Amino acid sequence: MKIDIWSDIACPWCYIGLTRFERALASFEHRDGVEVTLHSFQLDPSLPDAYDGTETQYLAQRKGMPEATVRQMFGQVAQAAASEGLTMDFDSLAVANSRRAHRLLHAAASVSPAIAWELKRSLFKAHFTDGESISDADVLVRLATGVGLDEGVARAALEDEALDAEVAGDIDAARSMGISGVPFFVLHEKYGISGAQPFEVFTQAIAQVWDEAHPKPAFETLTIPGLKQDATGPACGPEGCD
Repeated sequence: MKIDIWSDIACPWCYIGLTRFERALASFEHRDGVEVTLHSFQLDPSLPDAYDGTETQYLAQRKGMPEATVRQMFGQVAQAAASEGLTMDFDSLAVANSRRAHRLLHAAASVSPAIAWELKRSLFKAHFTDGESISDADVLVRLATGVGLDEGVARAALEDEALDAEVAGDIDAARSMGISGVPFFVLHEKYGISGAQPFEVFTQAIAQVWDEAHPKPAFETLTIPGLKQDATGPACGPEGCD
């Protein structure tokens, strides 16, 4: 079964949502049969590599909201993150364009999906917890090599036009499907789940779609005189015969 996930590193609900999803998948008995692909999305492609201001100032200006309202919103998000064991420090967060980081994620995915997942976690933590810039080349290369990506591959990926085209392709694909917010999860190329849903929702959705993709054989009932519908006849099995 395939699961495709669109998200942005600069999205706090993506950090929370992917954490909940990953926990749900880890508890699924058929997890080894699930293929997960990470896709890029940018909430604000127009951001400079480094924004001269705080996250509160940036969102207040972009959304036209009072800073007090933005800080209240951050408090609610940080509380939801804490329930998943995540720390979000919006006061120290470095507002930056995520495009380079997305190129790096595509480079990591071409090497190993597992490395891409590890890098995604590292990028989220660097951005929301450690106050590091996700557009800074040295930071990105350090995070990439920390999860096993070759340093030369990582540094070359940051400005790679082919990788940038892949990022653009992900964003275009999201737009064509009507995805306007992230995180967004597509299960078995058929079902969409929007937002950082509770762990239980992801657990039930994964199991339900798996069962649909792997239906158990169904047998029609015969109507024959003398055939009891509520019982079986003598038979043999692994433990012996009746």
